[in-house]
Amino acid sequence: MRRHRAYIGFGSNLGNRRDNCSNAIRALAALPTCRLLQTSSYYETAPVGLVEQPPFINGVVLLETAEDAQWLLHQMLAIETSFGRTRDLKWGPRSIDLDLLFLDDLIIESPELFVPHPLLHERRFVLEPLNEIAPGFRHPCLGKTVAELLADLKGGEQRVEVLSNK
Repeated sequence: MRRHRAYIGFGSNLGNRRDNCSNAIRALAALPTCRLLQTSSYYETAPVGLVEQPPFINGVVLLETAEDAQWLLHQMLAIETSFGRTRDLKWGPRSIDLDLLFLDDLIIESPELFVPHPLLHERRFVLEPLNEIAPGFRHPCLGKTVAELLADLKGGEQRVEVLSNK
């Protein structure tokens, strides 16, 4: 059985943000045929898109799974739902947000899923924690490493502050 390496971004800006993130990571690690390999530090970040909302805690995990991207997506959505996540406002506040950033070096385009995540190279709140655990991982579409993508970002337009080393 083939094992995949999935990089998953997580974030929360409602309720106890740190607990929400920690509990979501535990839920990911508990998925059948999955194993948590790495977790980044937690980063406090300013919201992007809809800026009139509380700051986020964000990070990235590396999960090993024997399942495919669609299965993993459905599990991530179920975890979000179990945390009370609603999708009534684009880029709005959320108790938990889980995004499949990379699955190995696969490129997936379907009606419900795009991998690599189409905006990750523009988002410091994704690249900072991803760079912590996978600086040399190469984006399969852009051909640059995570460290190079982070270096390409302009200035400090997105505030990112390390809160803890987990």
